Amino acid sequence: MSGVAIHKFTTAHPGDVDGYKKLPSTCKPEDLVAVIGKTEGNGCVNDFTRMLSSTVWDPLLEASHGISVFSGGTEGVLSPHVSLVIKEADHVTADGSKKYDQGLVAKVGGTRDFEPWEMGTDIQAKVTAETVKKLMAELEVGPDDVHMVLVKCPLLTTAKVVASAKPCVTVDTYKSMGYSRLATAVGIALALGEVTEDGIAGAIDSYGEEGWSSRASCSSGAELENCHVVVLASSKKASNPYRALHGYMADAIDLKVLLDLTSQIPEGAERVQIFVKAEPSTDGLVRGKRHTMMTDSDIQGTRHARAAVGGLVAGVWGESDVYVSGGAEGQGPMGGGSVCVVYKV
Repeated sequence: MSGVAIHKFTTAHPGDVDGYKKLPSTCKPEDLVAVIGKTEGNGCVNDFTRMLSSTVWDPLLEASHGISVFSGGTEGVLSPHVSLVIKEADHVTADGSKKYDQGLVAKVGGTRDFEPWEMGTDIQAKVTAETVKKLMAELEVGPDDVHMVLVKCPLLTTAKVVASAKPCVTVDTYKSMGYSRLATAVGIALALGEVTEDGIAGAIDSYGEEGWSSRASCSSGAELENCHVVVLASSKKASNPYRALHGYMADAIDLKVLLDLTSQIPEGAERVQIFVKAEPSTDGLVRGKRHTMMTDSDIQGTRHARAAVGGLVAGVWGESDVYVSGGAEGQGPMGGGSVCVVYKV
């Protein structure tokens, strides 16, 4: 089985594709599996930096039928960047045997397009689950092998709400981002066995408190009508030096889990990337003390959370081009968020 490698490059602007030119000379156009990036927009409905980035990168993904996932918002110390997922041939020894007993693998795909009234509902969750299960089957991995399911999901615009044949989950376009992320995350949880099909409604109705995924990373945007899905897993059928670990932050200041995960990286290994979800706790508290992220009328709460958690993660990782995405509905416990660490031995 051919595995994957991840190469990270900072970007000078949302239209910057110079990282593609810096890939190893052995990398062919059909080897580019996915582009996962952070852009410097506001991360909200009218963040068109995501659309610009996907517009310039998607043509480079045509040969491989790959996908792009761009998350807007690089508040605080976060640096705009792209992580390029490329195919990595198995590493073998001189006698042709495997050099490593495992490796990192990835598979990408997309759901069908969603009708406006389906977004944020159990329909979106079930369709997402079907796609994740299909990709896992193609990778020949089980739920325990999966470290992260990263998804770009759609949102509602005013035009979509007006044109919808049925009532939508909300008419508030910003709130639709959260509902879409939530339904997508619940679908991932269903695919990974973290919730049952009977638990879908409760997970969505409770806004993720009654069911969530510790390995979901979902970002919503107006640049697509379906879900772009990346499944990242470990496989003993692959042979490459890339490894991954996963966990979740219990709240926005959960330094312990970040230190626990990074302490598991072997001495001498190269830190490749860390993927983290962040959100303001909806009860207005962080370890019993009041926060104002949800009551600031000037700056959306997801932007506050992204900046706060981004600073914490960058400090632990030692680099500012880390992937921290705001809005963690159903992607870890309320107020927390999923974490995935990738390194190279």
